[in-house]
Amino acid sequence: MTTMVNPRRCALGGAILLAGCLLLTACASGASPASSVAQPTGLPAERPADANGGAGSAAAKAAGLAAGLTPANQSIIYTATIAIRASDVTATARRITDIAHAAGGYISAENAGSASPGGTGETIGITLKIPVPSYPAVLAQLTSPALGKQLGMNQHASDVTQQVANVSSLVTSQQDAIDALEGLLRHAASVADLLQVQQQISADETNLNSLLAQQRALNGETSYATVTMTLVSPHHAAPPRTPTRHSFLTGLLAGWRTLRHAAGWAATALGAGLPFGVVIVVLGAAGYAGRRRYLRRRAAGPPAAA
Repeated sequence: MTTMVNPRRCALGGAILLAGCLLLTACASGASPASSVAQPTGLPAERPADANGGAGSAAAKAAGLAAGLTPANQSIIYTATIAIRASDVTATARRITDIAHAAGGYISAENAGSASPGGTGETIGITLKIPVPSYPAVLAQLTSPALGKQLGMNQHASDVTQQVANVSSLVTSQQDAIDALEGLLRHAASVADLLQVQQQISADETNLNSLLAQQRALNGETSYATVTMTLVSPHHAAPPRTPTRHSFLTGLLAGWRTLRHAAGWAATALGAGLPFGVVIVVLGAAGYAGRRRYLRRRAAGPPAAA
């Protein structure tokens, strides 16, 4: 007996079988942890992070990202001026010195004097050089109330990045020019050329030394912050004045002093006006004598005719 196969049933069964195979393949690929992901062309495949190194790798990536976002290093000169009133300026100065030395700094200048013209107080001035990385922490210690009452404070930051770059560029250019001149010096054809090249090298070396000095000064100013401290002791009270006693003797002495001052002023005025008085008297006498002579001639009349 021959069995007839329905083509439609065969096609439907094949389609169902194919759909089942595709469904099983998709489920297996979603559940497998080792499934491969296509990587972009030219980039290495990522390594799976293990349990111990995952956090370190993430921190390294974050640090690298922060480093990429950080702008270029700047050269800044930091200065600060602080005035403090302390009960014991000498002990406070020692504490400030210890703070600077502990931070790796040093004392560049120190002076002591009197806080007032009468010498009733004491003042000490200290100039500190503090490494820039330690500057904020040291400044917080120097402005602490434990040192004394702060009378005033002023901070300043000056950006000299461009100036540092210019000086460095000039130093490099000057060194290259000197190297080129030294090469010409070895191939000088005449004595005149030799002397000319030597003079130019000497001038360039002078300029180079000046630039190097500027570079060292800028490096020092940008590496160390300058803090100027002024320590002032409390002002001492002025001694009480002795009350003035009113009596006949006191009035007599006051009148005698006034008389002496008046006599002195009168004598001074008389001495200052005496030369002018002498001149006026002489001129007056001469004028009076001339007038009398004129009047006698006028009274005598003209001479009689012969």
